[in-house]
Amino acid sequence: MEFKTIIEPFKIKSVEPITMSTEAQRVEYLSNAYYNPFLLRSREVIIDMLTDSGTSAMSSEQWSGIMRGDESYAGAASWERLQYEIQDLTGYPYILPTHQGRAAEHILYSYLGGKGKVFISNTHFDTTRANIEFNGAQAIDIPTPEAKNRESEYPFKGNMDVTRLDELITSHGVQNIGAVILTVTNNSGGGQPVSMQNAKDVAAICRKHGVRFIIDCCRIAENAYFIHHFEEEYKHVPYRQIAQQMFSLADGAIMSAKKDALVNMGGFLALRDAQLAEACTSLLIINEGFSTYGGLSGRDMEAIAIGLREVFDADYLNYRIKSTQYLGEHIRAKGVPVIYPIGGHAVYVDAGQLYPHIPVEQYPGQALVCELYKIGGVRAVEIGSVMFGKYDDKGKLIPAPVELVRLAIPRRVYTQSHIDYVIEVFDEAMKNAANTRGLKITKEPKFLRHFTAHFEPLK
Repeated sequence: MEFKTIIEPFKIKSVEPITMSTEAQRVEYLSNAYYNPFLLRSREVIIDMLTDSGTSAMSSEQWSGIMRGDESYAGAASWERLQYEIQDLTGYPYILPTHQGRAAEHILYSYLGGKGKVFISNTHFDTTRANIEFNGAQAIDIPTPEAKNRESEYPFKGNMDVTRLDELITSHGVQNIGAVILTVTNNSGGGQPVSMQNAKDVAAICRKHGVRFIIDCCRIAENAYFIHHFEEEYKHVPYRQIAQQMFSLADGAIMSAKKDALVNMGGFLALRDAQLAEACTSLLIINEGFSTYGGLSGRDMEAIAIGLREVFDADYLNYRIKSTQYLGEHIRAKGVPVIYPIGGHAVYVDAGQLYPHIPVEQYPGQALVCELYKIGGVRAVEIGSVMFGKYDDKGKLIPAPVELVRLAIPRRVYTQSHIDYVIEVFDEAMKNAANTRGLKITKEPKFLRHFTAHFEPLK
């Protein structure tokens, strides 16, 4: 029989204290942080859902591997173990280790990009877009049309619009396409999964035109879960084999290992083409480190190698997806507008719908993250017009397509009682929704402004 209660498929061996705070204290902390949760100190946060990146709790096997780490500068045994695991998983012969995913993005997209180049994705995430646009290239998002209906039951809203993909490659010219990037799961698109059929369709179009196809695979195991459960052809295929098949469709992959490799630091670039790998290796050595460590210690490489195996464990993935759904389904039942179905690593709240009285230029998503923190010390992140909004030539805001707030759940960190607490915080936020006010930006950098921008509440 199947029980209703979700239990964590692990035992707790070590604990980290949470510093409790009062609402009055949190109001002061938030003011000192200029109403930007990124600028809060971790000890000022009760439940931290800012990101699932690098926030995982590592297993006893990973900690054992850390003690085994070979810290040799070149040709370390830890590198050999990491290289073997990535090659076995991806099928790509050329592996470039990096200190995290955005470093791999910088290496590949700066080499393939530049002025006049175009990169096409289901939805570029913030660092991906920044690395592309920083070098003068253009990043275009073409999510599936089904993604617009946030209440439908369609299980693969992370898909790419393949009809538009074909049209864009033709209209921009093959020679101007830096790469086609399929992000699995689609983080900026609400954490929604990508179907294997969509990956096959994207691969076929890329082969037809002769353009590179890259998978951003930082949540590949979570994506494999959805394929296994919602694509009939794969219901008897193990999760790891599903991931291996998806990799077989592409020319390379970028991974932030801080997600589905269950570690606190690391990433890699994996490639099929020898000439491209050689060029990227030169950039790796200049920017990251020697080709057999690339900014990682031996102990980090050991932890990644073990995590890439553990993450495909069926009991872990079942717990991971269902515990995320538990949070999403419960706040949805209370009337909180969320992107549905619930994704794998996070719950996405539509703050624009929750706060229809707050215009986009007053950042309803940022208003919600501030409310969640003030009420209960829950730190979340805005994924709307703060993160993705731009200005036109006259300084007018071009808003993001939707004003989202992401509640990212760290892996193997919080128990069900922690999640129940977050649900209670939403109860209080809903009571005061009509009286919540927006914010204005008082200071911002040119790129990735959401990390360091300063805000001020509007009266």
